[in-house]
Amino acid sequence: MVVLDSNTRRQLFPNKAKVVGEVILVGNMPATVIGVAEEKQSMFGSSKILRVWLPYSTMSGRVMGQSWLNSITVRVKEGFDSAQAEQQLTRLLTLRHGKKDFFTWNMDGVLKTAEKTTRTLQLFLTLVAVISLVVGGIGVMNIMLVSVTERTREIGIRMAVGARASDVLQQFLIEAVLVCLVGGALGIGLSMLIAFTLQMFLPGWEIGFSPVALLTAFLCSTFTGILFGWLPARNAARLDPVDALARE
Repeated sequence: MVVLDSNTRRQLFPNKAKVVGEVILVGNMPATVIGVAEEKQSMFGSSKILRVWLPYSTMSGRVMGQSWLNSITVRVKEGFDSAQAEQQLTRLLTLRHGKKDFFTWNMDGVLKTAEKTTRTLQLFLTLVAVISLVVGGIGVMNIMLVSVTERTREIGIRMAVGARASDVLQQFLIEAVLVCLVGGALGIGLSMLIAFTLQMFLPGWEIGFSPVALLTAFLCSTFTGILFGWLPARNAARLDPVDALARE
């Protein structure tokens, strides 16, 4: 008797939906399929490894031809400390073997290390994003300052025909926000294109975009436009119409 994983079932029986009762060869030994294990997503994507499960006595006696174990996997019940269970298993095996001629690998420790690495990476990416946002905002501010300088006469004409300082301030703030929103939209579009391209080469990976993250990106773009567009807009609003019209 043998149990297959989902990947093995697809590889051995690509055109069959039900494989229970089928016979496969494990080495030179025929074995009847009695079930297929439920597929579980891995943090590393899909695996191409073929996995089958047989009774220990069958595997050791008829397939491997040995009476000892190369490795064992232990699952700790929910609510119990895996580190304490690991210590007890180590003590028990050392007592039985007379010495510690084995090593243990605790998956919880690996997961904790992965979580710590993920948090560190998130912090690093957040710092990079903040620095990029500030640099981009300074670029927008410089562009708007140049725009105010080049459009000084236009601003003077608008004020001369009745535009208020608040109108000029609002105009340049809106322009700065629009520049940032266009940049944010282009960045989101580029990231989606890269994600879909990666998914074509890594079909086992699921890459998604959270609506909250997209909304946050647009809000950050708006805030950046207002923050870094305020100084150029204020300079434009404070221009004297007479001086503005007198400039070349």
